[in-house]
Amino acid sequence: QVQLVESGGGLVQAGSSLRISCAASRRTFVSDAMGWFRQAPGKEREFLAGITWTGDNTYYADSLKGRFTISRDAAKNTVYLQMNSLKPEDTAVYYCAAKVGAVSGQVKQYAYWGQGTQVTVSS
Repeated sequence: QVQLVESGGGLVQAGSSLRISCAASRRTFVSDAMGWFRQAPGKEREFLAGITWTGDNTYYADSLKGRFTISRDAAKNTVYLQMNSLKPEDTAVYYCAAKVGAVSGQVKQYAYWGQGTQVTVSS
């Protein structure tokens, strides 16, 4: 069982940067993959970025156009999402998730989820 806790969300102005974190309650195995998702009101949860726990491979949604960067600190059991040039349309609840095996962009592939952290971008 893996418990995930997101932090670092908040209210920022458009054009700002923000880094959110996801701390895992136990050391994850090298076969685990981590993903960041977000869900805006009235919309489906969407994949943003994923990383293998070794950090060797990262994956991003095409829509991000290089604005977001996923990374991990294995010693701290923590995964980060650095978000730059934030836009009002980035406003959503951001979730991290974990799964065994390869990174996937599909919500249903992830067995473990955090409670989410709210990111609000004002114009």
